[in-house]
Amino acid sequence: MEKLQNLVIHDFIRMTERIANGKTNVLHFGSEEMTFYRGEIHMIKMVGDCPGIFISEMARNFNITRAVVAKTIRKLEERGFLNKEEDAKDRKRLRLFLTEKGKRAYALHHEYHQTFDRPLFAYLESLDDNELRVLQEFLKHANSLVENHF
Repeated sequence: MEKLQNLVIHDFIRMTERIANGKTNVLHFGSEEMTFYRGEIHMIKMVGDCPGIFISEMARNFNITRAVVAKTIRKLEERGFLNKEEDAKDRKRLRLFLTEKGKRAYALHHEYHQTFDRPLFAYLESLDDNELRVLQEFLKHANSLVENHF
């Protein structure tokens, strides 16, 4: 049993190191116009998932400062992917929405994950409920360790 535990620990550490040291910081979706840094495309995804979201909500979700989010949002707005609209209840706050171009990038990002994550989806579908619960508990525990470690 101890040997199997060591293999699991080794595989988990190797995976986290690969993620932390990933070389793919830029994603290309077929054209120069549809090329994004990882943070940019994930902000597009969040706006697509939550139309009308505020910058402060995005900052909390990503666990980064509002200034970092605002800077990236400004770039995406200049590139034509996002629009800002005044909030009806508080005109000082701005809600974020995808433009048609932003919706295209959102869809391309979704297709990217459907293509490259399909083997993971298939593997998870092959597991029974007990195996999924064990996996979920491991990931929850590992996630809490990562949060406390960094």
